[in-house]
Amino acid sequence: MDNTVSVHHEEHAGGGTKEIKRITIYLSILTIVELAIGFYMYKAELSDGFFKHFLKGVIVVLMMWKAMYIVGYFMHLKHELRNMILTIIIPLFLFIWFIIAFLADGNSYKNLREKYDPYHVEKATLAAPAHEGHGKHDTTHEQHADEKPAHHAE
Repeated sequence: MDNTVSVHHEEHAGGGTKEIKRITIYLSILTIVELAIGFYMYKAELSDGFFKHFLKGVIVVLMMWKAMYIVGYFMHLKHELRNMILTIIIPLFLFIWFIIAFLADGNSYKNLREKYDPYHVEKATLAAPAHEGHGKHDTTHEQHADEKPAHHAE
């Protein structure tokens, strides 16, 4: 009776070193394209229009494409099981969401600090409503000092 466990191991597709060189060159080309677009946007001094936002979108797509390759090849997730990939990718998306949320919060704080004036005093624009009984004197039920109390007949 044999009590040993045999583990089947598959080699990665591709030639190892050849694949790493190919992916590194591919990522370098993507980086050069990103930088070229960024330098063009900087030198052309584009106004905040559709074209500038389109170029920024292209840069973000290229960055995500590079991130996919880095995670897939250099973290060896391309050759892993689907559940293992999801265990790493889902927290990665949460981490990206945290970064976006913190950047938005920091930008909001920065904008508020720029508008803050420590010497500004806000004055009320609405007048306070008049309260009944404080200004006018209601004398219908009061008894003056020179009057005698009224007696009711029985």
